[in-house]
Amino acid sequence: MSNVKLSKIAFPNRNLGKRRAWILFPKFLFGKGFIGLATFFIIFTSYTFSKDIIVSPNTNISSIKQAIELSQNGDRIIIKKGYYKEHNIIIDKSIQLIGEDYPELDGEKIDDIIIIKSNNVYIKGIVVKNSGSSSMKDIAGVRFDNVKYCTIEDSRFYDNFFAVYLAGSSFCTVKYNIIKSNAQNETSSGNGIHLWKCENITIENNEISGHRDGIYFEFVTDSKIISNISRWNLRYGLHFMFSNGDTYEKNYFSNNGAGVAVMYTKDVSMIDNRFEDNWGPNAYGLLLKDISFSTIERNTFKKNTVGIYMEGGTSLNVNHNSFIENGWALKVLGDCTDDSIKYNNFIGNTFDVSTNSSISVNLFNGNYWDKYKGYDLNKDGIGDVSYRPVSMFSMIVEKTPETIFLLRSIIVDILDIAEKVAPVFIPETLVDNNPSIYEISNREQITNNPTGTASQQITGNK
Repeated sequence: MSNVKLSKIAFPNRNLGKRRAWILFPKFLFGKGFIGLATFFIIFTSYTFSKDIIVSPNTNISSIKQAIELSQNGDRIIIKKGYYKEHNIIIDKSIQLIGEDYPELDGEKIDDIIIIKSNNVYIKGIVVKNSGSSSMKDIAGVRFDNVKYCTIEDSRFYDNFFAVYLAGSSFCTVKYNIIKSNAQNETSSGNGIHLWKCENITIENNEISGHRDGIYFEFVTDSKIISNISRWNLRYGLHFMFSNGDTYEKNYFSNNGAGVAVMYTKDVSMIDNRFEDNWGPNAYGLLLKDISFSTIERNTFKKNTVGIYMEGGTSLNVNHNSFIENGWALKVLGDCTDDSIKYNNFIGNTFDVSTNSSISVNLFNGNYWDKYKGYDLNKDGIGDVSYRPVSMFSMIVEKTPETIFLLRSIIVDILDIAEKVAPVFIPETLVDNNPSIYEISNREQITNNPTGTASQQITGNK
């Protein structure tokens, strides 16, 4: 069989199998005598004498399914550059699937393309395209089905219903992938990276566009979303529900239909992300609904209809962020309680803060407001006069959106001056008692380059 070569490869760390075997050696040898020794040699040889299986068009092993049938745990399947029309490729062994020069796996719009059903599967360097689609079934380019310790990296996904789909899985990684589709409407499209009922998953340095939601989390715990680019998706760049204890940081979300949504969740960290250019009647940089005990820090919200929309938020720390050139920087509804909004920059926004309540039980403190007209006599960098960021006109627009056409008129200026002199309508308790005179230096991890960290690292990895 010329396409099968013996090697000493079991997993991405080629010495892993040997190391495990030697660690187990004393226990088996001395604890169980001859049986232990025999077991040791079985384990040792199974990890050490794994083999490479070469898949190439027009050879005796020309399909990936055929190679998987010939493989055993620990083997590596190397797919040569070429075009492979296959679907429902089931990986039920702990193997590696490695592409050379990005071989193309074309599902021909029929069904799932790859289904992973074994732990410890590693996939790298392939093109997965043209999965099937269905309104009754979530069909994917690559599906992780109740598995652990699996990875897909440095691969490309084009025109799939769901690109990468993880269900009931844990300790898996999806990184350095390019995921693109051309979804036309929400009902006939799936998500780029979709997780359901998973834990300890890492989603890192992927570029996702053209799907319904770029990244989707539902019932996902203790997972990380790091340094991804998610843009030009029909609905959300990131859609996040019932998922506790997760972190997303250093991501770039832009030009998504409705921005990013985090809902019905607690204990989430949102740090060093950029939310930009999300415009529309129902578009937000970040939508927070019924979340609690979470952190939103060092993010940039720029040129969104609404920077952050907060509904039912409890015990949130919204600190050290920058809100730049948004329609509304913050919309904080009356059912938000015990939230801390401190040390943020509000620059060039049409409205800095809007609310639908006459009472606020949230803390605003130490923020920089470019509209602040106070003074600092003792030169400590803190304004000597408190600042009320809610304007009367913003409350009028909240109740009657059609009045927005009066925005640049002298009537609005007169209303706001009158309300500041004798506050009646704006919330008396929504006030920053220590406004910063100077813009606050909030560290930003992602540059203004819209191709950002993820694209550069994906390209570099190739």
